[in-house]
Amino acid sequence: MDRLDIDITLPRRAFYLRAALSVGTETIALVGRSGAGKTSLLRSVAGLERPQTGHVSLGTEVWFDAERGIRLSAEHRRVGYLPQDYGLFPHLTVAGNVRFAGKRDRPDLLERVGIGHLARAHPRQLSGGERQRVALARALAREPRVLLLDEPFGALDAITRQQVRDELADILQQLKLPTLLVTHAFDDATALAERIGVIDHGRLVQLAPAPELLRRPASVMVAALTGANVLHGTATPAPPGSRVRLSGGGELASSTPAEGAVQIAVHPWELELADPESSTLTDQVISVHHDRGGLLVRLARFTIQIQPHHNGYPAIAVGSTVGLRAAPSNVRVLQPDG
Repeated sequence: MDRLDIDITLPRRAFYLRAALSVGTETIALVGRSGAGKTSLLRSVAGLERPQTGHVSLGTEVWFDAERGIRLSAEHRRVGYLPQDYGLFPHLTVAGNVRFAGKRDRPDLLERVGIGHLARAHPRQLSGGERQRVALARALAREPRVLLLDEPFGALDAITRQQVRDELADILQQLKLPTLLVTHAFDDATALAERIGVIDHGRLVQLAPAPELLRRPASVMVAALTGANVLHGTATPAPPGSRVRLSGGGELASSTPAEGAVQIAVHPWELELADPESSTLTDQVISVHHDRGGLLVRLARFTIQIQPHHNGYPAIAVGSTVGLRAAPSNVRVLQPDG
């Protein structure tokens, strides 16, 4: 299978999108804030945006090269593109929408994505999950060599989202195409992608498998996207690491040497409850509720996840003060963004 190679610069309203990456037979998820440049990158690959500099190629086939004046039109790039709004033609049936992309009837694709029984329906008669499946079938009808998915679950409710995501994971595993997936949800990215690229103001800040992003985030923004608690503090050397006094009071030890103004990142499942009388860090309980077999406890400054022990859950009362602790290796010290 050919590799998709991208190295482009594209002017946006407030910044330049600068992205360089190579995609093999894998799915790469692109995550980041709204307006960071994720969709612009997809549109550049699809041929719907014209970069200022750089190149886009698939194997030996050059799709765009600014220096050589090459720009293959969108219709001549074998790309399956699923836009955010799905882009279905309202006057065409489900079968008609898919036929328009593939130039022939594809009942096999309708069955593959579970909408064979809806072939004669129109988009207005479909649920959000069904429209998403039609858009995916239409993207696949082009028999693409590259797949581009822009927020494919954005309009779906939680239950439908989980079901469609599982189905899409199976399809991507079977296709083994170079795939770029734009999403705001880190859990969608981890479920579908071998690697995750974090884009911030047009820059590809970090590209790595999910465990790497969790263990070693390249920036505060990356840590926040993975769901970590992020707080400001001041670090003091305490060999072999440091101690960080947090801006809101209290301190945590880190195995990372540091000094001066920093930010710390620690994930909710890495924090443990401790005796508030002897703890160097305390916080007040705001809410407690069950979440995926555990307790999700929201504090004034932190969020923690607690799994039941042999005697069940600890007693935690809303409004009470709890002590917190974390292994120094789980307290990541980062330089403040910006």
